[in-house]
Amino acid sequence: MQKDYLFLGDQSVFNDNYVLAAFKIIPADGRALDDVATEVAAESSTGSNIKINSATQYSTSVNARIYDIDEQTGIVKIAYPWIIFDQGGNIQNIMTYLAGNIFGTSDIKGCKLLDVYFPTTMLSQYDGPSYTIDDMRSYLNLWDTPILGTIIKPKIGLNATEYAELCYDFWAGGGHFVKNDEPQADQFFCPFEKMVDSIRLAMDKAEQETGQNKVHSFNVSASDFDTMLKRADYIVSKMKPGSYAFLVDGITAGWTAVQTIRRHYPNVFLHFHRAGHGAFTREENPIGYSVEVLTKMARLAGASGVHTGTAGVGKMSGDVSTDVTSAHLALKTRAKGPFFTQYWSHIPPTDSDMVSIVSEEDKIWNESFEKRHWGKNPSQTNDWRIMKRTCPIISGGLNPVLVPDFLDKIKTIDYITTMGGGIHAHPMGTRAGAKAMLQAYDAWKNRLTLEEYAKNFEELAVAIDFYNQHGTQAHK
Repeated sequence: MQKDYLFLGDQSVFNDNYVLAAFKIIPADGRALDDVATEVAAESSTGSNIKINSATQYSTSVNARIYDIDEQTGIVKIAYPWIIFDQGGNIQNIMTYLAGNIFGTSDIKGCKLLDVYFPTTMLSQYDGPSYTIDDMRSYLNLWDTPILGTIIKPKIGLNATEYAELCYDFWAGGGHFVKNDEPQADQFFCPFEKMVDSIRLAMDKAEQETGQNKVHSFNVSASDFDTMLKRADYIVSKMKPGSYAFLVDGITAGWTAVQTIRRHYPNVFLHFHRAGHGAFTREENPIGYSVEVLTKMARLAGASGVHTGTAGVGKMSGDVSTDVTSAHLALKTRAKGPFFTQYWSHIPPTDSDMVSIVSEEDKIWNESFEKRHWGKNPSQTNDWRIMKRTCPIISGGLNPVLVPDFLDKIKTIDYITTMGGGIHAHPMGTRAGAKAMLQAYDAWKNRLTLEEYAKNFEELAVAIDFYNQHGTQAHK
């Protein structure tokens, strides 16, 4: 056992000098939990799997500290001096410590990072979001509904004109937001710049017809940063300010790609797609990190929006509690995670201004959801004392029939939904799919059943019949 890392019961770790992490650790056969835990603490901070003799007095002072072990559950809580992390506000560096070499250690059968807490003193070193859902709402002049969007399907194989035509149909049907699917890039059948040109023309036509601004999220992930920035610059040169977002495949392209876009384009909505996250976050996987950790890291990195799951509604793995918690961690100033309550504040939680802000936010969230006032609402998370909020992005098997169930679970309209098959599989076409989606929301807002509301709306009636016949159900 490496006792230099063992500080059970140490209360000094709550002095705002430490990042706190909760791990679920399963030792290899024949190994004691506390023994393996000290190896994890060493490997994820200053040391190795065995005690080393080259440590200095200072290096020992920045060791990780195990301050709690629960033998029954296998939960180990470790505190990391936040000064060990890269001064550049580097998420990649944090993840290298907390979710790096430890996963390859032969002395563990399981090691999952379940929650993390960032101290107030650390937050000012990190970017946080710049362009938020509130900025997008202002551009769209849209305050009393979720931002309702789609993913163009098929996800790949359409040429630029075919792709843009579907964008136009969706926007003309009343939809607000369209995104590239996560593999879209610069394929020979749909060259990137040609796609951008076609989308601009389709957007102009839809905006002229509807009198409403529209937004498209472009995947700028690429083989290298120069290409990524070149693609982003081309979009800037062709699209109107506010009419576009930059999507980055945050897991496969990496945290450095996410933060590169955040820092080069602070006035653009940064869309964090989490393709690949299931390899780390699925509940049955004993090694990795949780959805809640991923969401917190995305907000710290400066993502304007991050996919947070469908709250057990739709096709993707995930449960209601996890996905709702993740959405709250993205949106709220004070949010409870699985083990830690996170304050996204640059001032202490005990400061009278912070107490007032949190109290006012809690008052809004505690109101009856059905009766809550929706409209242009000053966002506490745009306050200069707070790291701005990240918007939950909801995708994965949703369709108009599932909208009321999802809303009842998530208890907010501050999100972007991106339905794919839920729009383009509609028997009457993409435009009708967009209309059915908006009609489903209006039915919920007016506290009517979909069937009641559909008596006056053919698109919704057809959607109900079609999606009920094709396996629509909430995954419990």
